[in-house]
Amino acid sequence: MDTSWMYEQVKERMIRYAKIDTQSSRVSEETPTTAKQFDLARELYEELRRIGASEVFLDEAHCVVYGKLPATDASLEGKEHALGFVTHMDTAPDASGENVKPWVLEQYQGGDIVLNEELRIVMEEAVFPQLNNYIGQDLILTDGTTLLGADDKAGIAAVMTAAEYLLLHPEMPHGLVSIAFTPDEEVGGLAKDLDLQRFEAPVAYTVDCDWLGYYSDETFNASDALLTVAGTSVHTGTAKGIMVNAAEIAAEYIAMFPENEKPQTTEGREGFYHLVAVEGDCENARVWHIVRDHDSALFAQREDFIRFCAEELRKKYGAERIALEIRPTYRNMKEVIDTVPFTVTRLEEAFRAAGIEDPVRVAFRGGTDGSALSFRGLPTVNISAGYENAHGRFEFVPVQAMVKNTEVLLHLVAAYKK
Repeated sequence: MDTSWMYEQVKERMIRYAKIDTQSSRVSEETPTTAKQFDLARELYEELRRIGASEVFLDEAHCVVYGKLPATDASLEGKEHALGFVTHMDTAPDASGENVKPWVLEQYQGGDIVLNEELRIVMEEAVFPQLNNYIGQDLILTDGTTLLGADDKAGIAAVMTAAEYLLLHPEMPHGLVSIAFTPDEEVGGLAKDLDLQRFEAPVAYTVDCDWLGYYSDETFNASDALLTVAGTSVHTGTAKGIMVNAAEIAAEYIAMFPENEKPQTTEGREGFYHLVAVEGDCENARVWHIVRDHDSALFAQREDFIRFCAEELRKKYGAERIALEIRPTYRNMKEVIDTVPFTVTRLEEAFRAAGIEDPVRVAFRGGTDGSALSFRGLPTVNISAGYENAHGRFEFVPVQAMVKNTEVLLHLVAAYKK
């Protein structure tokens, strides 16, 4: 494989994509949540056409881009040889994605990195010790005033480069390779508008998440919950026996949750309850929170505990005052992935073929688009994209990581021809 060609391609693509503002919105109810995501969607649509992909399509209603690489010969046209790649176009609302100024620090020699001399913005090695893993590599960084957007434009760069490589090398046999670029992953979009019939491939891989060399075939089970409290407000001078303070009831509800089962006190496969937001006064209050657990039985117990807490408040203050809504958001993809174990064994084979001898299997403490896609009938494992410090102004991605990911994708495609 021509890794020097890949190097130039992924570097150029990452820098070009980073300059396009695709930040999504948590408050918008539009599809996509921000119209500017179409700027990258149209760029990728034209790029797929330019490199020679087939059935290139931009869904103007949902901002999803599709493309395909048909099987190279009739013997590889069966579904058992087909796979797909899904990556997201949006960047997180956590830090600005406007006017991104990417630059390359070649052959990083260790130590602190000055991102912006004028504003005195420095990425300190003491704060980000993982920098020591990248000595000698070429890092794409920002000027310290925005995020970079390697989450997930590094994934897009690797997928697009692998696709172009296959199209330039027809001597490399493969089955159908289907590609999709989707919006709004960072705000819970979960590839909800991906048309599985148009996508066609029976299994897929998302290329997302941070450091190179791991994959996730397991995620949390997840639900959102909203407790609504209706109080009774009256002048404090005549409140005795009349006032019911909704804000105080909300605080009582929050205090019912275990102190040691929060994100900041758990790790690995330990589940948690997380208070997201609270608003309220004497008359009305609302509590938003989420519940997470890898284990389905423990997750069900957590949802039951939330219901129990709400019921206790109903008994104490009146059923008409307390309302609870629990909304499922995604489920642990492992239930589905375990039915198609070859998706993992072939991926591990691809890692090793690319020189990553010990790929790390991670039970991801979150969800991926693949969580939702798997339960929609498209088993989807997640491959890390190689970036670091996502969602903030100290985000960076080594060019070598994107090259290696491109190699992994090509070996993965090859693994499906067997």
